Amino acid sequence: MEGNFIGKDVYRQHFHPKDYIKTYYSSSSGNQEFSNLLKFNLKNLHKAFTLDGIKGDTLLDIGSGPTIYQFLSACESFREIIASDYTDQNREEMQRWLKKEPDHFDWSPVVKYVCELEGDREKWEEKEKKVRRTVRQVLKCDVTQANPLAPLVMPQVCCVTSQFCLESACQDLPTYCLALKNICSLLKPGGHLILMTALKHNFYMVGQHRFFGLYLEQEMVSSAVREGGFDISWSDLATMQFAPSVTDCKAIYALVAQKRSTI
Repeated sequence: MEGNFIGKDVYRQHFHPKDYIKTYYSSSSGNQEFSNLLKFNLKNLHKAFTLDGIKGDTLLDIGSGPTIYQFLSACESFREIIASDYTDQNREEMQRWLKKEPDHFDWSPVVKYVCELEGDREKWEEKEKKVRRTVRQVLKCDVTQANPLAPLVMPQVCCVTSQFCLESACQDLPTYCLALKNICSLLKPGGHLILMTALKHNFYMVGQHRFFGLYLEQEMVSSAVREGGFDISWSDLATMQFAPSVTDCKAIYALVAQKRSTI
């Protein structure tokens, strides 16, 4: 069954960050596959930043949502991180954690897992402090715009990351390819793109609301990245079997690519 594309207004009105986090990132979700999904992402981010040594001055995360897990390895490798998302409510939810407001989500089990990957599970409180220091801005973004951060114009950055954003924001493959080029215009030549993509899905649920997912296969994503001016350094694929009432996603695809220098 193909999903029906939904517009930006639906995200503004019906995407509830706490429902999203509870479903996909909370241990109370009861679905082991969501735990496997998170571990897959964390291990690949650890590989990119800690083992491969991708580093620089500024990292820009596109479509951050209300989550902070994507910054846990990156904060050790970049002087500053800029988060971004389309909806006000996602940016506000992230700010609750960054500002340690009373009702923020407890990411400490995830932080401890990443610290364990890095060799010292007990430094998790220090890691949280470092993330809070390193995430300097939380901006509005729209990947369908030529400049996703418009009206803000900022210098190109060393690294762009994005997790499960483009396949939700784009109604077809041409739009997806254009959005990829839009976000990569923010990246310096020689800089790195780190992309996490849900494959072979049409929808995902947040609370009682059904959201669109663009059906993509591995080679479709790889081709779009190469045609966008990148050389793929490495990739990883994990098959998944989620509860069909939550999402019909069949796999998660991670890749790291380097932007070709202009000639």
